[in-house]
Amino acid sequence: MSKEAMRKILESMTEEEYLAAVGQKTADPLDVFAERRAVRPGMDGGAPIMPPPRAQGLWQEKMAEQADAKDKRAAYIHIPFCSHICLYCGFFQNYTNEAAETLYLDHLIKELESDKDKPYLASGMVNTVFFGGGTPSALSPANITRLLRTVRNCLPLANDCEITLEARINDLTGDKMDAWFEGGVNRVSIGVQSFDTAVRQSVGRLDPQEECIKKLTDISARNQASIIIDIIYGLPGQTAGSFLRDLEIIDRLPIDGMDLYQLSVFKDGPLVKAIGAGSLPPAAKTSEQARMFAGAVKWLDERAYFRLSSCHWAKSSRERSMYNFLVKSGVEIFPYGSGAGGNIGGMSVMLQRDLKKYCEAVGKGQKPIMVSFLREESGGLSGDMLRQLESGHFNLREITEKYGGALAGLELLLDLWAERGLFDKGPVLYRLSVAGQFWIKNINQLLTEYAEALRGGEKTQSG
Repeated sequence: MSKEAMRKILESMTEEEYLAAVGQKTADPLDVFAERRAVRPGMDGGAPIMPPPRAQGLWQEKMAEQADAKDKRAAYIHIPFCSHICLYCGFFQNYTNEAAETLYLDHLIKELESDKDKPYLASGMVNTVFFGGGTPSALSPANITRLLRTVRNCLPLANDCEITLEARINDLTGDKMDAWFEGGVNRVSIGVQSFDTAVRQSVGRLDPQEECIKKLTDISARNQASIIIDIIYGLPGQTAGSFLRDLEIIDRLPIDGMDLYQLSVFKDGPLVKAIGAGSLPPAAKTSEQARMFAGAVKWLDERAYFRLSSCHWAKSSRERSMYNFLVKSGVEIFPYGSGAGGNIGGMSVMLQRDLKKYCEAVGKGQKPIMVSFLREESGGLSGDMLRQLESGHFNLREITEKYGGALAGLELLLDLWAERGLFDKGPVLYRLSVAGQFWIKNINQLLTEYAEALRGGEKTQSG
């Protein structure tokens, strides 16, 4: 019956809808879809947005409860300052200066301190803390020192807690690194994006290749943390050859892992404007990006790098990438800071991006919530499916046993994707091909949508 329901859904589609869902039969599976879909983990579904008074009251109610915190949990701390705008970035909030930064830290510390004795937070351990932004490494040594001290004092950190700080090459100075490591940072994720000096500087990264290599060598030599490099593929002026040369440089560096990210082009963003004005060449097309990704996977496989998820590789046993994996699995995330997002007890929130409104709310003793909603039961389903996909496979039997037999209808969709080269079907698992790994966001989002359609149909019939 569930397969028949899925068949009816597919048969009811227009040709355009069918191609968007199933993809095209092509000679190369990398061309199955036209574009990748963007999904934000943890904010991808739920009930209608709650009015602010209700959201505030519900958040405080939940934090006053004891939690059944058996699973791993995370904390995300947002630093909304950058020294300047990188053209590819869609997350810029504020230019940094130490006076504004210090005032913000006063309120961020107050927000953390207000949660210190809340039962929900104290009911379990925090296994990973992520300082994101913005540019967390832009903080002065004095400010990052007092923030890290507050985090250790206010959050129930697990003994092996992974504490990640996002950084840029320009901030890898001795006084800052001393403050990070003395404060407990044990993982530094550095946004190199490209080692090609011309490509880097054309999109707003400051340091030339030689300086990048020197500073990465210096921070690794301290032997204080897992050192991770972020690389983007598809940047304007970047070629398949220059991208592989980036990997060759990484291979020679004493770092612990890397993240390979496809360029996201934000509508009306500074990158689009620069390309439109002719000051930058066009970014790589999706089909070109797909081949860059496939080339990188082949290159890394040949050198026995360890795959942690769809876009994360470990070069040494020191790298765990715990936060990145857990956040995609739908774990609870305690958010702190202007622009932070997270979820507890089935409630998802995004905190105020406006610095003034953020500080005003914290000053009143409130959680500075900008938008919130209750996550539907499917939040667990979506997280479980993405967790499997990020591990390189999909176990339909496990999903149907946990979430209901109606989801067995997904087999029709999975078989169609296998025909198109996105999966290799085995007796138990559907294993993602390289093309499937590239199209993982499309696959996860489509699986979530059609799983909900099947479950909704089952509820309608039983009702």
